[in-house]
Amino acid sequence: MNIVIVESPAKAKTINKYLGASYEVLASFGHVRDLPAKNGSVDPDANFQMIWEIDPKAAGRLNDIAKALKGADRLILATDPDREGEAISWHVLEVLKEKRAIKDQKIERVVFNAITKQAVTEAMKNPRQIDGALVDAYMARRALDYLVGFTLSPVLWRKLPGARSAGRVQSVALRLVCDRELEIEKFIPREYWSLVATLTTPRGEAFEARLVGADGKKIQRLDIGTGAEAEDFKKAIEAANFTVTTVEAKPARRNPQAPFTTSTLQQEASRKLGFAPAHTMRIAQRLYEGIDIGGETTGLITYMRTDGVQIDGSAITQARKVIGEDYGNAYVPDAPRQYQTKAKNAQEAHEAIRPTDLSRRPADMRQRLDTDQAKLYELIWIRTIASQMESAELERTTVDIAAKAGSRLLELRASGQVIKFDGFLALYQEGKDDDGDDEDSRRLPLMSEGEALKRQDLAVTQHFTEPPPRFSEASLVKRMEELGIGRPSTYASILQVLKDRGYVRLEKKRLHGEDKGRVVVAFLENFFARYVEYDFTANLEEQLDRISNNEISWQQVLKDFWVDFIGAVNEIKDLRVAQVLDALDDMLGPHIYAPREDGGDPRQCPSCGNGKLNLKAGKFGAFVGCSNYPECRYTRPLAADSEASADRILGKDPQTDRDVIVKAGRFGPYIQLGEPKDYAEGEKPKRAGIPKNTSPSDIELDLALKLLSLPREIGKHPETGEPITAGLGRFGPFVKHEKTYASLEAGDEVFDIGLNRAVTLIAEKIAKGPSGRRFGADPGKPLGDHPTLGGVAVKNGRYGAYVTAGGVNATIPSDKTPETITLPEAIALIDERVAKGGGKPKRGAKKAKAAAKPAKTEAAADTTTPKPAKKAATKKSAAKPKSGAVSKARAPVTAKTSPAKPAPAAKTPAKKSAGKARG
Repeated sequence: MNIVIVESPAKAKTINKYLGASYEVLASFGHVRDLPAKNGSVDPDANFQMIWEIDPKAAGRLNDIAKALKGADRLILATDPDREGEAISWHVLEVLKEKRAIKDQKIERVVFNAITKQAVTEAMKNPRQIDGALVDAYMARRALDYLVGFTLSPVLWRKLPGARSAGRVQSVALRLVCDRELEIEKFIPREYWSLVATLTTPRGEAFEARLVGADGKKIQRLDIGTGAEAEDFKKAIEAANFTVTTVEAKPARRNPQAPFTTSTLQQEASRKLGFAPAHTMRIAQRLYEGIDIGGETTGLITYMRTDGVQIDGSAITQARKVIGEDYGNAYVPDAPRQYQTKAKNAQEAHEAIRPTDLSRRPADMRQRLDTDQAKLYELIWIRTIASQMESAELERTTVDIAAKAGSRLLELRASGQVIKFDGFLALYQEGKDDDGDDEDSRRLPLMSEGEALKRQDLAVTQHFTEPPPRFSEASLVKRMEELGIGRPSTYASILQVLKDRGYVRLEKKRLHGEDKGRVVVAFLENFFARYVEYDFTANLEEQLDRISNNEISWQQVLKDFWVDFIGAVNEIKDLRVAQVLDALDDMLGPHIYAPREDGGDPRQCPSCGNGKLNLKAGKFGAFVGCSNYPECRYTRPLAADSEASADRILGKDPQTDRDVIVKAGRFGPYIQLGEPKDYAEGEKPKRAGIPKNTSPSDIELDLALKLLSLPREIGKHPETGEPITAGLGRFGPFVKHEKTYASLEAGDEVFDIGLNRAVTLIAEKIAKGPSGRRFGADPGKPLGDHPTLGGVAVKNGRYGAYVTAGGVNATIPSDKTPETITLPEAIALIDERVAKGGGKPKRGAKKAKAAAKPAKTEAAADTTTPKPAKKAATKKSAAKPKSGAVSKARAPVTAKTSPAKPAPAAKTPAKKSAGKARG
């Protein structure tokens, strides 16, 4: 028997069918181990040894794999073909070695770029060993992200109350958004005028020409700066005679774009389909894992995390065949097109994203896919086919026109182009982030030199320069890629973290920097400037890429980073919060204190009149307050909320003809169908909540109707026959079957999630064990352990969400959410509750606290009481992993010790750790 390990159960089922009875394919469900969310998981003083902890949800699956290995001949590690996939294979192998489940079985690593029978069977013929360099690169990135998050985030909490977290790449991406906000605020509009004449040829054909020169001088776009200047030119043009002076026609070719990489797919799906990057990747994952075609599950696209733009030769041959069949031989270029990546380090030389079989045309697949899957598949198919089509042939024409008005000579110019052969444009044209008026795309009538023209109209228009546009999700991903920040697998998660933390908000498809995010960036730029510099982050990414190429030691990269980083952290340890706030107050002054209309001091307190406004910090973040506190208690947020609170009618519901209204309620905005007067007595209007991270101003009629349609039935469960529904709850979108609720993951859409995906989510929730059980009290979402009270969990109570440990409950404040609250934040809330005398710790927790109390003697003051280790964990050896087998040493997790406190009622200190912080 051969045991094959893949990540997902859907993939396991498919590949088992491909390989037959002599293979058993098991799923790891992704990563099985990670660094524990506490201090000491990476030890810089011990050559960056790492403590790895098995995910409780993975323990049972690893036991199943170990049992299956008994009597097996081979262990085949077939996880994804990228750095993360390599790391998962390595982790699984190391755990199995620790369990002594590996005897004399042969260990092999196989990779395939597509889930098709041909790709999988071919991969099985070409096994290799685990790539130690890729594992090193994974460990270096994971250690860096951990060290930055667990070192910088606590500094943020202490020096900047209300801040959530900082990450290695996350903070730099946030800086991009906030720097753009600063550019917009500092922007001063400049007035300029344009003069565009509508002229006609002797044959009566009209076209437009712009004023570009006068009296021998060129006129640039901003040169006409006043209405008086524009009026002067207007009079001259109205009195002028027009003659064609030159007609210049130049041939041009436009080549197609390369097939999709992860980055370009996210950008184009955002522009053309309106998909968030996380949603794009979720849909792409489903297309990669495949659907049932002819009784066999087949992947529809190749692996979707890649920097490569090249595609397999057989796919190119098939693309050329499809082009000839659908468009004719004129659209097939003489030679196949070959593309080379512009990225500095294409990720492990993967293929571009393409359909696995180009003969599966989008029209044929629509009936087999849900709406979003069909849209994304069509986009990938079109881009792939277009990349192998003939170039478009254009003719660009420029016509210069003399306008003679008495002694004055003015110059006008008309530009346009004609498509002589459309080539790939017949199928595809790449979208733009910021559309503008493209004069060159206009078609001009036929003209010849010396020909007289007549003026039909003249448009004199006042303009003002506009600030640079805010980033869309697509343009931010593009900018990050240009700067070399992040990698294909991280773009979507970085954007999601920034939104979840409340650092940015997405409004009308543009990313707005929130005050909370701007304060964090200002703090980092003041005290950790080097670590949010674009070049520094890009250079560090290059170093990490060199590790994956086996060019440099991963420990050396970490050492070089850590020495300077910990030095910068130590430098600000003694700074008081007031000093930090003063520095941020100066830096953010133009943003916080807008100029007053009367020209007065923008920092003057509007309440007492003689106090000075300055930046202050509270439990829930930064705010503006008066210097005369406590005599004057004036406060305000950093920026006033501009969102309208009035009701807004979106339109009519086509089924009931009732108004669909966005209303402002006590507990926030919501959507309502009609007014009470529209309903029979005793009947209430239907309401729907507005999803998290969605601004009420962004809600339009189509979205509102979708929200009002929830909960909706997706279909019947294939085993029970009971309905599965999708809905939106307090903790976000979910699917429900009988008494099992499963939250939707990033990228899942509550409005169109399909039955197969819903069944998978329900199955995964049940497989999680106690936290996924269908009956009994809600155990909540576990976060980790409190130093003295045991397990900490997030629960949903009658009066809202709360955290609990050892019988002590603490309400989650409004600036935090159950989905994003971290273990240290939860511990701090619980400790605060205990200090106020609230809560009744359970008997076991009381005994634990009593055991930790010192004896009432002088000698006891010098003793320490180490907490027994709960379980053993493993440390990553500092040695470089060898191919196929990386040695690991088991080491107990030693509890921290501290001097006993003489006062038993002292407040329990919050544990100095941060939630998992990924760059």
